[in-house]
Amino acid sequence: MLEVDDLHAYYGKSHILQGASFRVGAGEIVSLLGRNGAGRSTAVKTIMGEVRPVGSIRFCGERIDGLAPHQIARRGLGYVPEDRAIFPTLTVRENLQLGMKSARGGQCWTMREVFALFPVLEARIDTPGGVLSGGEQQMLTMCRTLMGDPALIMVDEPTEGLAPRVVQEVRALLERIAARGVAILLIEQKLAISLAIAQRVYVMGQGRIVFEGTPTELRDNDAVRRDWLEV
Repeated sequence: MLEVDDLHAYYGKSHILQGASFRVGAGEIVSLLGRNGAGRSTAVKTIMGEVRPVGSIRFCGERIDGLAPHQIARRGLGYVPEDRAIFPTLTVRENLQLGMKSARGGQCWTMREVFALFPVLEARIDTPGGVLSGGEQQMLTMCRTLMGDPALIMVDEPTEGLAPRVVQEVRALLERIAARGVAILLIEQKLAISLAIAQRVYVMGQGRIVFEGTPTELRDNDAVRRDWLEV
C-alpha cells in the first residue's frame, strides 16, 4: 500500500533522511522506531508532502512524492501529527467536520462511528478543543483523521505526555481502527506498545533503516536494541 524507496530529505543543508526504504501493507500495523533525532517524524512529514522528498513514494500504486499535502490526503493517506494540531477555539463537532470528505467506495467513517470508538468525545461534542485534556485532544485528532476516510494513517507519537491509563486507551483505539481495515504507520517511543500491536517493525538510525523484522525478532536482537533504541 505504502512503498518508500531511497527517501532523502533535508532541512536547509542538514541531510536528515539518508536513503530510507520501508513498506506498509494493506490493513497492517507497522511501527517505525528509533531514538529522538533519528528521522522518524521527518519521514512521515516527507511522505505527507510537508518536507520536499528526494526519492520514490508510492501509495496504492501511484507516485505521490512531489504532491501537495491536501492532494495526498485526498488519495486516502491520513496523518496524525505529534503536536495534534486541533483547532482550539472550534468545538469537537466542528473539528470533526473539518476532517470530512467524500467517501471512497462508500466506506466513510461517520461521527456516530468515531463516537463509538471514543464515547467521551460525544459527551463533549460542543466543547472547544482547547479545553479538552491532552488525551482527549489526541483522540480528537485521530478521530478527525478518520473522518477523511483514510486507507492508511500515519500516527506520530500518540502517547507522548499522556497518563498510563490514557496510553492504554490510545492503544485500544489504534487496535480498533486497525480492526476496521485501516493500515497504520506508528511512530512511538514506548517500545512495549509498539511491539505489542505491530505486525512488523522498522528501526531508524541516523536517517536510514537499520533493522526490519517482526516484534519477536527485535526482542531477540540485543545488539539492535542496545545500539539504536536504548538510552
